[in-house]
Amino acid sequence: MKQRQKTFGFLVICLVLGILAELSFFHGVIGISYPIFIAAFYAVLYYRLGFKVSHRRIGLLLMVMIWILSASYLFYDNEFFYALNLFVIPALVFVHIVLITTPNHVDWISLIFFKRIFFKISQTFSYVKRWLKIIFKRTLFRQVSKETSQTIKRIVKGLLIGGPLLFVITVLLISADEKFADMMLEIPAFMLKLNFLEYFFRVVAALLLSLLFFGAFQTLKKRYVLPLGRPTVQTEKVTWDSVIAGTVLVLLNIIYVLFVAIQFTYFFGDALHADYTYAEYARRGFFELVLVTVINWTLLLICLKLVKAGKKAYGNFLKAMYTLLIVVSGVMLASAFIRLSAYEAAYGFTLDRILAHVFMLFLMIIFAYTLVRVWIEGISIAHFYIIVGLLFYTGLNMVNLEEIIVEKNLERYEETGKIDIYYLDLLSYSGIDGLITLYEKDPNYPDLLAVLEQRKEMIEQLRLNTWQSFNFKKEQVVERLQELELR
Repeated sequence: MKQRQKTFGFLVICLVLGILAELSFFHGVIGISYPIFIAAFYAVLYYRLGFKVSHRRIGLLLMVMIWILSASYLFYDNEFFYALNLFVIPALVFVHIVLITTPNHVDWISLIFFKRIFFKISQTFSYVKRWLKIIFKRTLFRQVSKETSQTIKRIVKGLLIGGPLLFVITVLLISADEKFADMMLEIPAFMLKLNFLEYFFRVVAALLLSLLFFGAFQTLKKRYVLPLGRPTVQTEKVTWDSVIAGTVLVLLNIIYVLFVAIQFTYFFGDALHADYTYAEYARRGFFELVLVTVINWTLLLICLKLVKAGKKAYGNFLKAMYTLLIVVSGVMLASAFIRLSAYEAAYGFTLDRILAHVFMLFLMIIFAYTLVRVWIEGISIAHFYIIVGLLFYTGLNMVNLEEIIVEKNLERYEETGKIDIYYLDLLSYSGIDGLITLYEKDPNYPDLLAVLEQRKEMIEQLRLNTWQSFNFKKEQVVERLQELELR
């Protein structure tokens, strides 16, 4: 009895958390509400599970990343990451809470752990489904006979089947008759005035989220690892012939060395100035170089995993080929980096171009670690790749890329007198901030006055009065825009 009371008490706590989630994410633009919800979520999590957690180091790293990503909604305003983090943060949170409730002997990069994640998702939904049945039976159908409850279920099924059919037929009838169309269009307007549907869907969303949190916390409380399917039969490991792999590597390295030799004429000679402009040079092969580098990385990983050298001398030969492949790939990345920098110098800085720079830096770090792995066998590649990938992604959210783009474009304007104000206008509040700074430097820049006048007219929409949408960057920019005197 006490256990049941505790369970129902915790269900009430999850109901409060579900209401907070609905308030945080379904009332306009998300801002301060995200870190507030994350704080509440983890408070409930540790209340339910306690502070005795597994995988402490990687678990702590993941939690710090989640906090930083959620805080980006409060401090910055990047539309790209705003949309992406709506999916990334919930995924990271679920992986994190499964991780800290999985015994330490289970490797967090293993197949068992990934199976456990999907198993816990399935278990959560099954638990929610079971509780929905209990709630319906003990509340809505408590005093109802079995025959009546069956009838109600049939009616609900009929509504689910007939609803879409009714919608299609109504649309056809609206198209067929104008007066009928006018009458039907007045009904939604009337219902919107009552706000009945809005409140109904908000209540349903809060209840479903509450049950989802409740199901997740209840299933995660069981910390043991359930057996996931039958033990697999031992199969023969797939391997690649080392002589074939060595031949492929030699062929590739020959062509890469020739290519790299030509690249050094660009790095240290005047060939670039003689034949191409910076913009023409930048357009020639940037994406091809990055793609070739990614192919090399993939080939390298496959060889490290599947090729067994056998004799020590041949093993050292393969390692030399791997090393050469990494070195030439590094040179190609450097070439692509220079090409993109030249293109930015000619046409300005954009989010796509900055992200391409970051991706190349990521590949350089990955190649450097892989080089260490070539000569020191036994160290894990996958763990390093995942951790570095998460650190890079979190770092991108911390530095406010749009502000960097604006600053770089303003610096380029100081040097060349050129700037794409329409691209800055497409950015979020950081772009508006940059336009205001540009106006203070050069109020006569073509079309700038018209763009800022339009923004000042939209100031009420930019302000975002709901508490959920509070954001430091937005407040700063709106204040600057209000104080700006256009002439």
